Amino acid sequence: AKAIEQADVILYDRLVNKALLDYAADGAKFVYCGKHPNHHSMPQEDINALLVALAQKGNTVTRLKGGDPFIFGRGGGEAEALAAEGLAFEVVPGITSGVAAPAYAGIPVTHRDYSSSVAFVTAVTKDDVDNDDYWHSLA
Repeated sequence: AKAIEQADVILYDRLVNKALLDYAADGAKFVYCGKHPNHHSMPQEDINALLVALAQKGNTVTRLKGGDPFIFGRGGGEAEALAAEGLAFEVVPGITSGVAAPAYAGIPVTHRDYSSSVAFVTAVTKDDVDNDDYWHSLA
């Protein structure tokens, strides 16, 4: 909430609960940059460039994402773009749906007596390449 309140500009995606935007200060600008499968409102390279440009102009920028930005959220690339320009940033981690949904249902993703590990896997690769070796090693 603090990061939203202090932002001059908020870049947000489609998985964000829109009620969170109510925390924004009067006059804050909103930029939607959400992605749907096979339809991106803004290419990732443009999002990275916009984050950098807005910060370089002295804006306090909040990049608001659904879930955890570092689990399938492209937060790593966004952080790299900012770091490459020497721009300070803070990551406020979220909770990925892979943990949040089972927890909400009362299901632990690990349990000392039953499951000692959990894996998060995406079926989509950067280049949409089917890698059978990957799936076999995971199994």
